[in-house]
Amino acid sequence: MIPETESALLARLVEQGRSEGADLLTLRAVAEEASELGAARALERLGLADPSARADLDELRELLSAWRDAKRTARNAVAAWVVRILCALVMLGMAVKLGLVPLVRG
Repeated sequence: MIPETESALLARLVEQGRSEGADLLTLRAVAEEASELGAARALERLGLADPSARADLDELRELLSAWRDAKRTARNAVAAWVVRILCALVMLGMAVKLGLVPLVRG
């Protein structure tokens, strides 16, 4: 998304060009070509200008999704084990309190 200040600047430049004799169609074509060139330069600097970049990005998204799924699964497994251990400790404490299991033999 283009920030408001940049779009306002572009609108002012187009208006200036129109007032100096350029037609709107030419100015829009110049702006479009400039944006295409800027986008191509940005992709080149990021190393995403080659034909396999799309496949690389898709693969990275897939790996990131798998990583997030693995983290969520591990977190859920740890939480389940913590709950099981707490339940076992509560049950053991109740058993000791009710005298079903002696805590210390002596």
